[in-house]
Amino acid sequence: MANQSDYCTLQTIFQRFRDAVPVPKGELEHRNIYTLLVAVVLSAQATDAGVNKATKELFERVDSPQEMLALGEEKLVEHIKTIGLFRNKAKNIIALSEILIRDYGGQVPSSRSALQSLPGVGRKTANVVLNIGWGLPAQAVDTHIFRLANRSGIAPGKDVQAVERAIEDNVPAEFQIHAHHWMILHGRYVCVARKPKCHECLIQDMCRFDQKNR
Repeated sequence: MANQSDYCTLQTIFQRFRDAVPVPKGELEHRNIYTLLVAVVLSAQATDAGVNKATKELFERVDSPQEMLALGEEKLVEHIKTIGLFRNKAKNIIALSEILIRDYGGQVPSSRSALQSLPGVGRKTANVVLNIGWGLPAQAVDTHIFRLANRSGIAPGKDVQAVERAIEDNVPAEFQIHAHHWMILHGRYVCVARKPKCHECLIQDMCRFDQKNR
């Protein structure tokens, strides 16, 4: 979607998303930008619900890199052992906490490159932190967004970075801050993988998916 007609279509699509959910929120529970970073690192190959369950007690005890180091890796493991890859994630969280204290005064940086230099932090994780934590129009593309972007024609691309660029290039500026939230919620609960709920879809009339479930 790149010409004026497509721009108007995208304007309508995201206006509908905004009308339905004016201020969408991420589903990972956190207390501050540091606990957001920890939660997103833990969410790799895990569900948000599973992460929230594991971090409920953890974040009551820990909400800074200093407190994480005081807790220690083994006690951290005990809190997160229900999450996949928990031992490797625990090592990364301890290591990134040490780096935050050493290099950033205990603060989470607002630079994508700085975030991606931290253990366990990839581009998607960095973009989530930039968007939710710092209020920047960064687009974190997960499997739900990738599916929706390509099915609907909102932001088609062969890989996640191509979809990320397409969202940044094509979605009207006024919707950029919340675009990733609207898309992930729609992909997670309506435009699902095996049998999309097209009859519940706010944008069915503008969607380019040719196998719609009426």
